[in-house]
Amino acid sequence: MSGEIINRVANSKLITLDLEDYYPSGDRVVLDISTWLFQGFILKEKDFRESVDQHDWSQYQDKYVAIICSTDAIIPSWAYLLISTSLSPYAAKFVIGDLELLENAIFQDIIANISLDPFKDAPVIIKGCSDKNIPDSAYAYLTQRLVSVVRSLMFGEACSSVPLYKKKK
Repeated sequence: MSGEIINRVANSKLITLDLEDYYPSGDRVVLDISTWLFQGFILKEKDFRESVDQHDWSQYQDKYVAIICSTDAIIPSWAYLLISTSLSPYAAKFVIGDLELLENAIFQDIIANISLDPFKDAPVIIKGCSDKNIPDSAYAYLTQRLVSVVRSLMFGEACSSVPLYKKKK
């Protein structure tokens, strides 16, 4: 036996997929519309429309926006649609909901656009450790897509992974 160290992982056909590599740059911000409501709870159409018209939408240029109402006000659907018409030209993406929902929506779009061709009949490991905030739902959605094409699927690191799926022969 020689003293040579062989990296079996590097020499294997194992493909590592790291969602952090797909993490889009851009600020995530919250737009709280409660300040546009009378006493924070009542939507008066004329005043609300005026608030939308006077708002500086350019501040959301290329940002990811979560639109919320921090009070228990009942907001009609048309109000969110009105906001959408003003926000659409600026925001990279927006959702009606909190930052967690926003991050889930961002990753659902990203994962839907990942080509599955490189993973066809391959052993794949989804890298588990990340410095960025990758939602658990992103890993679940990625798994859902990959299971239809991979030979095997694992989660974690090549040195210590958890087997998730193996195609039946």
